[in-house]
Amino acid sequence: MQKGAILVLSGPSGAGKSTIINAAADEIGEYYFSISTTTRAPREGEQHGREYFFVSKEEFEEDIKAGNFLEYAQVHGNYYGTSLKPVREALEAGKLVIFDIDVQGHRLVRAKMNDITTSAFITPPTLKELEQRLRARCTDDDAVITQRIQNAKEEIAAIGEYDFTIINDNIAEAAKQFVTIAQAARLKQSQEESRKFIEEWLGKR
Repeated sequence: MQKGAILVLSGPSGAGKSTIINAAADEIGEYYFSISTTTRAPREGEQHGREYFFVSKEEFEEDIKAGNFLEYAQVHGNYYGTSLKPVREALEAGKLVIFDIDVQGHRLVRAKMNDITTSAFITPPTLKELEQRLRARCTDDDAVITQRIQNAKEEIAAIGEYDFTIINDNIAEAAKQFVTIAQAARLKQSQEESRKFIEEWLGKR
C-alpha cells in the first residue's frame, strides 16, 4: 500500500492552486483534499463533506477539548477549523493529504506534523501578473482585489519557509512540477521510519 503523506500548498488567491491540482489529479494517486469543519448552516447547494464538514456547536467544542483541531477560529458567531480526524483517516488509508492553506496554517502543520509534511508555494511570475489575473476573473470589486494584493505581498515574504516553489506561468508545466512534488512527498521518511530502517539494516530486529 502507498504511504500516506501531507502536502501543503500556499500562495496568493489567483495563483491557480485548484487549477493545478485538477490538472494533476489523475497522476498523483489517491489523495484527500482537506476541507474545513464549521458550525454554520449549509448554504443552498452545499454538501456535507464537499464544501465543508457541517457539525453542531456541541460536537465542535467536544473536538476542541479532545485536541482534534489543527487550528480553529470563531467568525461571526460560528466556528471554523481544520479537523485532524479525517486527515488521520486519510493518512492511515495511504492517501496524500493536500492542504490549501495560508502561511500561518503552513507553520501550524509544520509544528504538529513536520515529519511527514512537504510544502510548495504556488505563485504567478510577478505581482503585476497576479493583479491582471485577479482583475480578469471579474469576481471581486477593487477593494477586495487591493486586499488580496496586499496579502500576497505579505505572503511572498515567507516563500523561503517552503520546500518548493511552483511559478505558475504555464498550467501544463506547473502541473508537471506539482506531480513531481507530490511523488517526492510520498517518499519522505519520518524519523520513526528512518529509525526502523536503520535497525533492520543493522540486523538488530
